[in-house]
Amino acid sequence: MERLIEKYNVAVPRYTSYPTVPNWNAESFTKRAYLDLIQTDFAKANQAGLSLYIHLPYCESLCTYCGCNTRITVNHAVEAPYVDALISEWTQYLAIFGDKPRVREIHLGGGTPTFFAPSELKRLIEGILAKAEVTEDASFSFEAHPANTTEEHLSVLASIGFDRLSLGVQDFDPKVQEAINRRQTPEEVERVTAQARKLGYRSVNFDLVYGLPFQTEAGVMNAVNEVIRLKPDRIAFYSYAHVPWKRPGQRAYDENDLPQGEEKLNLFVKGRERLMEAGYHPIGFDHFALPEDSLYRAYEEGKMHRNFMGYTDLRTDFLIGLGVSSISDIVSAFAQNVKSVEGYIEQVQKGEIPVMKGHILGELEKVIRKHILNLTCQHGTSWDAAPAWEQAYMENCMPLLDEAKADGLIEASFHSVKVTETGKYFVRNICAAFDKDYQGDTVAKQYSMGV
Repeated sequence: MERLIEKYNVAVPRYTSYPTVPNWNAESFTKRAYLDLIQTDFAKANQAGLSLYIHLPYCESLCTYCGCNTRITVNHAVEAPYVDALISEWTQYLAIFGDKPRVREIHLGGGTPTFFAPSELKRLIEGILAKAEVTEDASFSFEAHPANTTEEHLSVLASIGFDRLSLGVQDFDPKVQEAINRRQTPEEVERVTAQARKLGYRSVNFDLVYGLPFQTEAGVMNAVNEVIRLKPDRIAFYSYAHVPWKRPGQRAYDENDLPQGEEKLNLFVKGRERLMEAGYHPIGFDHFALPEDSLYRAYEEGKMHRNFMGYTDLRTDFLIGLGVSSISDIVSAFAQNVKSVEGYIEQVQKGEIPVMKGHILGELEKVIRKHILNLTCQHGTSWDAAPAWEQAYMENCMPLLDEAKADGLIEASFHSVKVTETGKYFVRNICAAFDKDYQGDTVAKQYSMGV
């Protein structure tokens, strides 16, 4: 394994989208073209239902490991104006849709959504749903900080349809928590989990991160064992992305403080083994679920999906992002909102959709996206029934996987690729072989390392 890590530990995208954001063709994108595509595709997408991602950027303190777009403040007077802006932005989308949207999925991300008072979160969701229909199979979720999530948060959100939550655990080691400025105790995590289950939440996810500064195998295994004791339905156990050139907060420590190479991967390997011993099934490339959880069933049935919200069991092909820096994904196009809170609110108050950049997908990009989704969600893809031009593209990419095949990462035929157990550690590298924009080490400053 050490040889494989040394070979494949290169900068590579996480493929939450394709094309990846650094490769969007912003010069040819126009807001008008994006809005026209929404009007064209909305009716068809609305039959299955829409997904909404709502970005709530505020945090009271900066978690130095974080790569999200956040605004640090202890001034809670910012809540009401921001909620007003979110509802106003959604109202502008309603005018473009021209028909009542059917909402299938809502996810509140951050920042820290539980920075907001329960009353403001309720006002936000009721404002969003006032002129929308909720599908029968809808599922709403939110991200929560265990240290500031109250029973009132959980109760109010449950009363308006939320049935899933994700708790950012990361690690319980005090030295690690000090370095990343993120503190919560096992008792706080246990409290929130127990309260959520009592209120009827059907799925609780914990986030764990490996590769954080000062992490040790003993510390990570302690966190994994604490998580197993609390038995969340899902676990995201993912690699820390060290990109200090993008996130200055990560300069609070340096590369010498981070576990590297085989040492880092060993944290994941040992944790993965322990989770599997405890009955969790690996899905995707960094997620685990109990067999009764809906995400595991979706994975088994080949229905699991991946987008900017992560892995989901409810596939929709129409995701509208609301709020500062949010990204919309409507299959034919991506669009990202302005990244500053002030700029976002200003544009919304002017009656403008606050999009600052985006990308219109070509037919080849849609094909590549489909196969990358298959690899990240199903650990395999095939093109034997595809049009001749698609087959030609995929077959031309296959020589780039010759070494991966020789190294036992994939099983390949003329028209298909299947990821092996070893290859699951390197899925991002396998996907990169089909990425027409990927330039290997020349993009080192754009993406995090593969391991």
